[in-house]
Amino acid sequence: MATEANQPDLARGPFDGRHAFHDLLRSALQEAAGQQWREILLCDPDFADWPLGERAVADALQAWSSNGRKLVLLARRFDAFDRQHARFVHWRRLWSHIVECRACDGPGLPDVPSGMWTPSWFVHRIDVERARGTCGIDPAGRKQLRERADECLRHSRPAFPATTLGL
Repeated sequence: MATEANQPDLARGPFDGRHAFHDLLRSALQEAAGQQWREILLCDPDFADWPLGERAVADALQAWSSNGRKLVLLARRFDAFDRQHARFVHWRRLWSHIVECRACDGPGLPDVPSGMWTPSWFVHRIDVERARGTCGIDPAGRKQLRERADECLRHSRPAFPATTLGL
């Protein structure tokens, strides 16, 4: 479902509200396999209000996942996953070799942005409380989100292991 210019057939422009934000995320993840995006970056302070635990999201990630793909999750903390995103946690265990989770949490570190970056499309939730932001193929918008995320990634550490080893 791409246009002639091989651009994703996804929304472009401003969005307002949690429902709209969730719809954008679901649509983008469903589009990911068809677009063969090699990398997806998801970033949010805690992912607590994302639809990552939904069956449709898990199915979309399963369709997208293959060798040579990479999913990066960046957050301040990952404690919401075990409570709210069980399907994602299960999928991640199966595909841990393509999933990297990083935490940027500490005094003086940059704020983790909220959004999704891909090689050809992005969604950036600028006002997290009201779930307002922008999305599209605009190179400047994609670059701005990626630069903010990259700054956090530079200060981040590995987090949210796929498995927990114990004695």
